[in-house]
Amino acid sequence: MQAVVLAAGEGTRLRPLTEEKPKGMVEVDGRPILSHCFDNLVELDADELIVVVGYKKQEIIDYYEDEYRGVPITYAHQREQRGIAHALLTVEDDIDDDFMLILGDNVFEANLANVVRRQQEDRADATFLVEEVPTEEASRYGVCDTNKYGEIVDVVEKPEDPPSNLVMTGFYTFSPEIFHACHLVQPSDRGEYEISEAVGLLIASGRTIDAIPLDGWRIDIGYPEDRDEAEERLLASSEVRV
Repeated sequence: MQAVVLAAGEGTRLRPLTEEKPKGMVEVDGRPILSHCFDNLVELDADELIVVVGYKKQEIIDYYEDEYRGVPITYAHQREQRGIAHALLTVEDDIDDDFMLILGDNVFEANLANVVRRQQEDRADATFLVEEVPTEEASRYGVCDTNKYGEIVDVVEKPEDPPSNLVMTGFYTFSPEIFHACHLVQPSDRGEYEISEAVGLLIASGRTIDAIPLDGWRIDIGYPEDRDEAEERLLASSEVRV
């Protein structure tokens, strides 16, 4: 599969770490967050990395150039950071078939292959890696509702009163049908084109979206303390392997 990496964000909540560099270039355990993301995707046999850049994009382009561990990199420019659905439309012409999507501000230590395998075996229209979080944290994410078959039947983006504590983690697979849905999305109250609305349109049209529970851990690097927690977990994981 091709893999899309969203790395256009400024990371205002990560300041001062992002004053001189884009969010994806903030180091976790001595390496940029994007390197951790790229490693995940290379291990999933991605045949191309399509990286959506924006804020201080040249920092990313100069660092990685045109390949990572032998996998070619293509860059797409999101001129305004207006949400995930908006970012996805910048890569529409580059996508040939089902693809992986990872948010470039997450560090995963998890079996992401389960998501890819489900997409390939079931030919679902999308498959999401999901995680149960403390209820008080759910409002930071897209919150999911599932049926008895493990299919996602509703997604609400960053709700003030979350209907559940099951959230999207930042790793997905999609069929190209997602682009048609993204074209139909209208700006939310936050002024962004939300992926949750695109997902809702897929569901309303009868498309199937599977939910795969997280097996392992992930950290969304939204604040400096998240970076510190990710470093502690990576250190602990490396000590266990030794």
